[in-house]
Amino acid sequence: MELWQQQLKQCITTPAQLAEHFPVDVAALEAVVERYPMRITPHYLGLIREIGDPIWKQCVPDPAELLADGLPADPLNEEHLSPVPSIVHRYPDRALFLVSNVCAAYCRFCTRKRKVGCGGHSVSFGEILDGIDYIGRNPRIKDVLLSGGDPLLMSDRMLGDILARLRRIPHVEVIRIGSRVPVTLPERITEELCRTLRQFHPLYLNTHFNHPAELTAAAAEACGRLADAGIALGNQTVLLAGVNDEPAVMAELVRGLMRIRVRPYYLHQMDLTAGTGHFRSRLERGLEILAALGGEVSGMAIPQYVVDLPGGKGKVPLVPGYLERLGESALLRAPDGERIVYPNGD
Repeated sequence: MELWQQQLKQCITTPAQLAEHFPVDVAALEAVVERYPMRITPHYLGLIREIGDPIWKQCVPDPAELLADGLPADPLNEEHLSPVPSIVHRYPDRALFLVSNVCAAYCRFCTRKRKVGCGGHSVSFGEILDGIDYIGRNPRIKDVLLSGGDPLLMSDRMLGDILARLRRIPHVEVIRIGSRVPVTLPERITEELCRTLRQFHPLYLNTHFNHPAELTAAAAEACGRLADAGIALGNQTVLLAGVNDEPAVMAELVRGLMRIRVRPYYLHQMDLTAGTGHFRSRLERGLEILAALGGEVSGMAIPQYVVDLPGGKGKVPLVPGYLERLGESALLRAPDGERIVYPNGD
């Protein structure tokens, strides 16, 4: 058994286990975990400095997740954009390929918290083959994004098999992987994994750092191995209230990402997902942070601030031309020109 697999076996998955490290209300947290699973790797647990700090908020269940916030479980309408169970086909030339339903750590703000980590939503090998077949039958698909769950929790052999099958499809030009293991389980980024991945260029990997405290030496080493294997690295940060919604914090994060050869790519407004309302900041706050970064860091380090519109309408950049009205709601223009009324935080 490899080190990363040993670390997975030692994850915190119950409030009782967490109570061995921090004083918590076990009963209150158990009610949350019954609905939304909990998993914290030893590495990520070690980053917590105190209850309620930015790392704690991202990984420890919160009773606020059970509040009736009026938000949908599937805000991006993925279930209705899924021609086969493992594929979400929202854009004509791109396909989201859900190859896994598990993550090394379960983020409390996850847009797929309705299903990720839940036993009834596991991805079978047959569903993966159906997804590859769908991609092969649709020549307009040029770009495939492997996500889930976390694709890098698959074995090297399984992941290599999927990538090889995709590479045999003539019209697939680009393959991307979305993974948070460089942040939560850096031990997973082994030399063996990198040797597997480097066979399938052009290959891109977007990871998910949200706070400077996540920029550890182990994470830097993991990203360095991927970069040395020729994999282009980007980062997608989610704007989270009480975690990173301060200009100084975001500036420190993007500078740190550039140091470890990870290009800041997206700054996401929180999706309108049930159980995550307590993480949402107002759109104005994101624009203030973006403006502050403009005077503090180079253009290469400034991510694009985007909102993924409800109902699967697609991502739009948050720039003055799109923000026609702010207040309790914002009026945004979708890529097709439709105007969408978007709730503007609490």
